[in-house]
Amino acid sequence: MQKMFLAAMALLLITACNDGNSSNKRILSESSGKINNLSVVVDNDLWEGSVGETIRNILAAPVHGLPQDEPLFILSQIPPLVFTDFAQKSRIVLKIEKSDKPNVKIANNVFARPQRVVVVSGGSEEEISQQLTLHADQIVMALKNEEIKEQQRRIKIAPHTNNTIKKKLGVSITFPSAYRIASEDGKFYWIRKDITTGTTNILLYELPYGSIKDNDSLVSQIIKVRDSIGKAHIPGPLDGSYMVTEDAYTPFLAKTTIDDKLAFETRGIWDVKNAFMSGPFVNYVIDDVSNSRLLVVEGFAFAPSVDKRDYMFELEAIIKSIEFK
Repeated sequence: MQKMFLAAMALLLITACNDGNSSNKRILSESSGKINNLSVVVDNDLWEGSVGETIRNILAAPVHGLPQDEPLFILSQIPPLVFTDFAQKSRIVLKIEKSDKPNVKIANNVFARPQRVVVVSGGSEEEISQQLTLHADQIVMALKNEEIKEQQRRIKIAPHTNNTIKKKLGVSITFPSAYRIASEDGKFYWIRKDITTGTTNILLYELPYGSIKDNDSLVSQIIKVRDSIGKAHIPGPLDGSYMVTEDAYTPFLAKTTIDDKLAFETRGIWDVKNAFMSGPFVNYVIDDVSNSRLLVVEGFAFAPSVDKRDYMFELEAIIKSIEFK
């Protein structure tokens, strides 16, 4: 009888300890999925109706600054009953739920790690669509930031280390070892990687503080500077040819932050003067007020006849890895 009593007490203690620490001991499996592939957990009837249309308009909208339409995310619809086991390991998830109270919740590491789950709820299709529209920027940013972090994690597996960027420009930037320093001229850097159909490229250089002003001519100022840099440093395949901004495409402009510093983000199309070459670019002018300068970082791709979204996304992730001393 005494042995049975001791055994029962031991079992109760073990159970109590496990219950008290269950939230701390929950083990999540590793998330998975291709970059920018979004699992959309929603009933079939909602997906085929106005809710699905709103989701596609927001999350499969064309990426700014590409020569052809490519979506922000590749969407994979999953009915809730099928969203189990392996399906729950998706790194980014949008979950649509029926609820009396319209709401948007953003959570981390719900079913796997790392993971970002956005839950949008409402009592009707109209309410759910309204929540999606009202919080569109927040939803896109939450999902995109998770993918930027994943892209940066993959880059860190085999980073390039043999460069003088930190010493000369006072910043660290993480890019894969597959890239090479194509040109280093004082504080100007041209970094590039060969890809199957062309190259991906990064430029870094300084400008005097105040040389670009935040006013109605901001885009024109940025384009003028990048065209002068192209003429001086980025030659084309023929004598007298060099990279310029395609003037038939209106650039996209937005404000953002890089390492907690204000930055102007410009996306557009470049081409080569006097030659048949072109592609997308993303340009960031970073307001480095503490060092009385503007730091310009640009990524551009030359990849004819293939999709370019993923190449530009890698360049964006590299640029957003910048850290100032």
